[in-house]
Amino acid sequence: WYNSTDQVLKGFTSNPAGSWSSGGNLNQARIYLGGAGTYTAGITYGGFNPPTQYDLTELYNGSSWTETADMNTARRSFASTSAGTQTATLAAGGEAPNTAATELWNGSSWTEVADLNAARHHVEGAGTTTSGLAFSGNLDPGQSDETESWNGSSWTELSDMNQGRNHLAGCGASNTSALAFGGEFTPLYPSQGYLGLTESWNGSAWTEVADLNTDRAYVAGLGTQTAALCISGTEPPLSTKTEDWNGSAWTEVADVSTARMGLAAAGNSTNGLAFGGGTPGATAATEEWTVPTNTTVTFTVS
Repeated sequence: WYNSTDQVLKGFTSNPAGSWSSGGNLNQARIYLGGAGTYTAGITYGGFNPPTQYDLTELYNGSSWTETADMNTARRSFASTSAGTQTATLAAGGEAPNTAATELWNGSSWTEVADLNAARHHVEGAGTTTSGLAFSGNLDPGQSDETESWNGSSWTELSDMNQGRNHLAGCGASNTSALAFGGEFTPLYPSQGYLGLTESWNGSAWTEVADLNTDRAYVAGLGTQTAALCISGTEPPLSTKTEDWNGSAWTEVADVSTARMGLAAAGNSTNGLAFGGGTPGATAATEEWTVPTNTTVTFTVS
């Protein structure tokens, strides 16, 4: 375009696609941990490194993790508020053993608040500490299709998912806007029946939308209902694949360096983190996702 102020002709360059790079390792390697926050201000909590369940909380500053105040109950496989922050996030349900307990993080300590209506683990979450969502998971026995909405003080059961499952991923900005994808639909171990199924939540009902390109479970997710990433997991075998959601379809993008299952993620679809998980042994590795922004070029006469 012609810029009348500068009296020069300008245009956009085409930048490379997103890519993964190495970040600082967790202080404690673990799987089935929680995650929230941003690329430069992340938080992780709980998790498992056989035979130990953890109550540890760690904060990320863009290059390294620092341990801070512990959770009240050591647990794994719980719902995290994916749109939560380093100073405000939620952990609901999980395996400690199977629990309905919910804990709220205020930036310095964890406080127990109102329980889920249904105790379960391998449950997924979305939203924030005042507008959260928990869905699916394991009831012991059986898999859940239940959805519960958090208003900042209590949980309310709402419409069920179309497909009950566990080991799925979820993300979203609030209890009226979320995405669920991947997972498995059988309670038997070892796992089988992996899914590429994606469902979108509008606050009152789940709608099936376009499937992942690769069926898989034990995946991590980050982002929003219209701009998300599905990261790693197992097909089987363990997968390095990353898929990008644009609100209507999934596209395979750059692979993670370390294939893993039961990992956690934080951030958004242009700047994010993936950390922990099993390779199959628990790992402390962190990877950082970045997508370059468009730049402007000035055309000159030569």
